[in-house]
Amino acid sequence: MFKSTTHEESAAKLKALDRVQAVIEFDLGGHILAANENFLKTLGYEEGEIIGKHHSMFVDDDYKNNPDYKQFWERLRRGDFQAGQFKRIAKDGREVWIEASYNPILGRDGKPYKIVKFATDITRQKHEDADRAGQIAAIRKAQAVIEFDLDGTILDANDNFLNAVGYALDDIKGQHHSIFVDPAYKTSREYADFWAALNAGEYQAGQYKRFGREGREIWIEASYNPILDSSGKPYKVVKFATDITQQVQLLANLRVMIDQNFGEIDEAVTRSASESGEAMDMATSTTDNMQAVAAASEELATSVSEIAASMAKSREATDSAFDQVTVVGDYTTKLSDAASNMGGIVGLIQNIAAQINLLALNATIESARAGEAGRGFAVVAQEVKNLANQAAKATDQISGEISGLQMISKDVVTTLEDIKASVGVMRDGVVTTATAMEEQSAVTRDMSSKMQDTAGAVAAITSNITSISAAVSQVSTAVNTTRDAARVLAR
Repeated sequence: MFKSTTHEESAAKLKALDRVQAVIEFDLGGHILAANENFLKTLGYEEGEIIGKHHSMFVDDDYKNNPDYKQFWERLRRGDFQAGQFKRIAKDGREVWIEASYNPILGRDGKPYKIVKFATDITRQKHEDADRAGQIAAIRKAQAVIEFDLDGTILDANDNFLNAVGYALDDIKGQHHSIFVDPAYKTSREYADFWAALNAGEYQAGQYKRFGREGREIWIEASYNPILDSSGKPYKVVKFATDITQQVQLLANLRVMIDQNFGEIDEAVTRSASESGEAMDMATSTTDNMQAVAAASEELATSVSEIAASMAKSREATDSAFDQVTVVGDYTTKLSDAASNMGGIVGLIQNIAAQINLLALNATIESARAGEAGRGFAVVAQEVKNLANQAAKATDQISGEISGLQMISKDVVTTLEDIKASVGVMRDGVVTTATAMEEQSAVTRDMSSKMQDTAGAVAAITSNITSISAAVSQVSTAVNTTRDAARVLAR
């Protein structure tokens, strides 16, 4: 009864294996006797395509001709169990990886008479393992890697890590992680919490300051990764790190440069703000002054225009006076000429009076000779003589008056000539002054216009300086913001 139960259980177990695993049977020469559905699906064959064929149809040519393959079958023929992971070739040429055991089946005589293989397709798992292994290998090539147990004892480290810290593996293996940290940090609560978090399975990452051989300061960008066992509990810690010492030093230098350069910029901006403020004050004052000057220029232009108009009237008056003096001079000259002519007439009258007087004298003499007969003629001669004397006296008086008139006329002519010359000089001066005033009026009007334009320009400059002052203030704010941002980037 016991044997029957054992046989039934064995059969049940074989059926269970047949349902979940790929099963194939070989004779001791390696020829295929049977294969279940799982095996056929795994390799992509139909049963008729493989029965009687040799096992070598599932391996590549290199392995088929390898002495290891012959020894593999020799061990099976001796009854030696073979198990492991094996690469096989499917019907379509693709690689198939299996986790398999080759089991020699013994006969009643205790000798093998066939081989049964139980296999599981692990191709996907194999590819995933290869992918993970490749990624880990790539990480180990590119980064510094070190492993610790949960108390911080060093288990292993790759060459990148050893080169970074300047140690050999034998120098640090079995030592505690604390050999890489500052003594003050080693005894700190922060360091204890760091390892407590790793023991709790909490990932730790950041930039860390560490110390290599002979106390050389090293900065690393690192992640401390708790590795979990099959039950999900941490059993070791693997750190992946990149040496960033040069970058940290560059950033430190950059921070110094930022503080220095932005300090200079800030000083320049402050100075510019101060100077622009002073310039704005000066421009405001200049604007006020220019507006006052412009107003004064406008008043001056008005005054000059009025003076120019007055000078124009003066010019007209002097022209008229000059013309009138010229006319008077002409009349006075004619009067002087007439007086001179009258002198000739007076002389003629005086000659006539002298002759009359001589005739009267002769008449008196003749009347005396005549006696009584000539007494009446003598009376007439006496009267003529008296008239001649009166005429002589009158002509003398007229001659004196005419001489005086001639002298006065000459003085008037001379004076009028002087007046004419003075009026001419004055007219020339007035003309020159009027012309100059007209030119000055034009210049003053132009100056007034330009002063108005200048006042407007100065006002615009003042407005621009105000804008510049505001811009400088904005630049100062931007500089401070940029400096803060640069400091953040340089951390």
